[in-house]
Amino acid sequence: MPADPAASPFLDPVPLLRDLIRIDTTNPPGDESALIAHLERLLVEAGVTDYKVVGPSRERANLVVRFAGRGEAPPLLLHAHADVVPVTGQRWTHPPFEGRLVDGEVWGRGAIDMKGGLAMMLAALFRLRERGERPAGDVILAVVADEENGSTAGATYLVENHPELFDGVRYGIGEEGGAGIELAGVRFHPVVVAEKRPGWLRLTLRGPGGHGSRLAAPGNPVARLGGVLTALSGVRLPRHRTPVADRMLASLAGALPDSLADAVERLRTDDADDAPPTGLPLDEALQLDSVLRHTVNPTVVRAGRKINVIPAEITVDVDGRILPGAFEVADLIAEIRPLIGEDVAVELLHEDPRVRQELIAEPEFGAFYDRLESILRTADPEAVPLPMMSPASTDAGIFARLGIRCYGWLPLRLPAGSDHRRLLHCADERVPVDALEFGTERLIELLRSHPLTRPLRTKARDPMDSDLLSPRRAALLKRLREQ
Repeated sequence: MPADPAASPFLDPVPLLRDLIRIDTTNPPGDESALIAHLERLLVEAGVTDYKVVGPSRERANLVVRFAGRGEAPPLLLHAHADVVPVTGQRWTHPPFEGRLVDGEVWGRGAIDMKGGLAMMLAALFRLRERGERPAGDVILAVVADEENGSTAGATYLVENHPELFDGVRYGIGEEGGAGIELAGVRFHPVVVAEKRPGWLRLTLRGPGGHGSRLAAPGNPVARLGGVLTALSGVRLPRHRTPVADRMLASLAGALPDSLADAVERLRTDDADDAPPTGLPLDEALQLDSVLRHTVNPTVVRAGRKINVIPAEITVDVDGRILPGAFEVADLIAEIRPLIGEDVAVELLHEDPRVRQELIAEPEFGAFYDRLESILRTADPEAVPLPMMSPASTDAGIFARLGIRCYGWLPLRLPAGSDHRRLLHCADERVPVDALEFGTERLIELLRSHPLTRPLRTKARDPMDSDLLSPRRAALLKRLREQ
């Protein structure tokens, strides 16, 4: 059962999530400062003093909190991002920034991606704290900016400017995995063990422009644009084998009904038969296809500025995603070059090189991963844990630069046949209250088994002790107590 929210604003993930949704952190433009200030206020009020707020500017704030363990194990990282994607042009049933609770579900931008995950992390940490339990090692909670727009002001800033905050961390938990999916009547709980990385490109088409009242000259950019968009939209680039995709397909084949299992096994072993098996829902089939190859999607087109001018230049921004391993953005460009032609200029907008390639290309299936699977199997015996490569990228790859192996593991037991996972970045994003509670309790089990916990035996120190507080935090806590 959920904890009594009257005891602490952190114990129940539902009201906590609703408050987080009400703080608009849309990125772009990107301003997470109000949400970080809200969490800082709650932390100080709760007597938590071991934290830092850092960032490249006042608006781009990151919060790193350390919850003390017993010093018997390395620290564990929980990372969550505070920003959300825009809602521009979307038609919502309920306003996206009101955090409404309707029919047992919390509605709003970020309900799943990923303010819901942040609420679960906080609730799990504070429930343990309320019960007087302390993990064997410290737990570091990083609430970061800018994940939805390149991570420059968030995880990248922390890794490059404050790596000392993560000293000793070997493993981390973040978004993307755990939310249950159902295929052919089998429920799976994905555990993300690898990610594709972004290779965002800008294509530029140049040619003769002119007055809009005249016939356009041959070879003008507008005439060529359609061919480029058609060539790249939905294109299936060549397949590449990776260890994690192989294990993912083997796990699927071992759990699905025979007809689908045979098709998945052929997909795993036969390079000539690389189409996703029929019988899977479209969304799952597309995701499965996406982890077998590099992908590109044209997403932003910039053309003329005036109705009576034929533009001499058009740019197309392309969301390219590169498979983990030794692949480079040059490999992706080489695969699309025959499709777009030699006369289209290609510029690299953003690439995350993931300098610790071994942590990305070769996932670790050791004791920590086994613990993640075991917790899921115990809590949901009818479901199957599934090691997965995400076609998207998160901050996990950035923390990997510090030698931290991060797994996508935020368990959500979603109703059978639900479309909640498909609502990420879409209108009507929402999460069931029961799923938040399920995830909170699973996170508690992970923290307890890292590797063991026991009740605190020492008297808690007064949060007003001068050696625990900076002057700024002491003043803030004093003001709160006087209110």
